[in-house]
Amino acid sequence: MTHSVFLATARAVGCCIAAMGTVAAVAAETYPTRPVRMIVAVPPGGPADVLARIVGPRLTEPMGQVIVIDNRPGANGIIAYDTTARAAPDGYTFCLAAAGIAINPSLYRSVPYDPIRDFAPITNGITVPNILIVHPSVPATTVKELVALAKAKPVTFASAGNGTSGHLALELFRLSAKVDLTHVPYKGGAPALTEVMGGQVQALFSIALVATPQIKAGRVRALAITSAQRSPVAPELPTVAESGYPGFEVIGWFGWFAPAKTPPAIVNLLNRNIVAVLKSADVRERLLAQSAEPVGDRPEEFGAFVKSEYVKWAKVAREANIRAE
Repeated sequence: MTHSVFLATARAVGCCIAAMGTVAAVAAETYPTRPVRMIVAVPPGGPADVLARIVGPRLTEPMGQVIVIDNRPGANGIIAYDTTARAAPDGYTFCLAAAGIAINPSLYRSVPYDPIRDFAPITNGITVPNILIVHPSVPATTVKELVALAKAKPVTFASAGNGTSGHLALELFRLSAKVDLTHVPYKGGAPALTEVMGGQVQALFSIALVATPQIKAGRVRALAITSAQRSPVAPELPTVAESGYPGFEVIGWFGWFAPAKTPPAIVNLLNRNIVAVLKSADVRERLLAQSAEPVGDRPEEFGAFVKSEYVKWAKVAREANIRAE
């Protein structure tokens, strides 16, 4: 290639890149001009769906377009996440995902997306802690007493199934406390909680939203909460970390992602509007009443958090030999 041909080629490439940047900038300035689809990785009625239907309608006014909720449940969210990753990066499709988006690659042999490469993080929406509960007949009122009991004789732990947040919390607890625990998986959080209330299984890490009414009714006893700090959801409960296991933290979370390569201006616009809704007093009060703590952080903060979750649970899954299949 001659020097003149090289220069001409370089100029052409430079012009194409500049043109692409201009098109993206113009698209971001006019966005949105039609309804926007929010994919939700769970069926109607779950925590993520409730969050989507609280936030979605509140975005209509600032964005000037209807937000269409599109529930795509199945395969622990993999269907929804793959659909989002494959969507055009133009801001007209984004996803409300659960923590599984970062955890699935460590649990399944084959996942059709990469949680870091294939998405543009927008913001974390809510965190939902688990609560360590036991049947009232269990002779333990603290985490340390439960560990001492488990070292003396077998203690059975229910979960909503292999690979669920309660199962991961159980495995991290087992590794942290260096104690053997008998895992009894169920097909869902409701039957697991029912078995603990009935005394068939002794303990469970249950999502706070589900456990709180049963704790208040005296059907189960709460020992600790799995968030890093005490939660406004149950401020009287100590954390597992302060109960003798520093660094222990397991939280369910639900946050928004766009496809990778979505223009930063569009990601930032979505971030500003969603965070404004999460910070509003009435929405915050409504979420806290459902045992969910609003977050609303910057895209780069959420991206760093997702990476940390990916690394953390890959290590736990490897050490505990957990597979969802």
